Amino acid sequence: QVQLMESGGGLVQAGGSLRLSCVASRNIFSINTMAWFRQPPGKQREMVASITRGGITNYADSVKGRFTISRTNVKNTLYLQMNSLTPEDTAVYYCNTEDLQYGVWGQGTQVTVSS
Repeated sequence: QVQLMESGGGLVQAGGSLRLSCVASRNIFSINTMAWFRQPPGKQREMVASITRGGITNYADSVKGRFTISRTNVKNTLYLQMNSLTPEDTAVYYCNTEDLQYGVWGQGTQVTVSS
């Protein structure tokens, strides 16, 4: 069973930045395409960024140019650098494999952007 633990969320003003981190209970980052997801209040969970084993990244149009996903296999940690935050970025953020193959979610980390 894999455990995922997200951290780094908080309350920030519009235009601010946050860096989210995700660690896993075992090494899954180097063998999977990893992704960050978010679930805004009252809405469905959506994927916002992904990174392949080879480091190829992909972003949702809503965050392109503002968010950066990265990974360190040595520390088994996934990051999401979020800049120029807007109230529309308010959500609970989760990390996971892109294909959700382990069937588990972490508790997520809350990001709240005030206007």
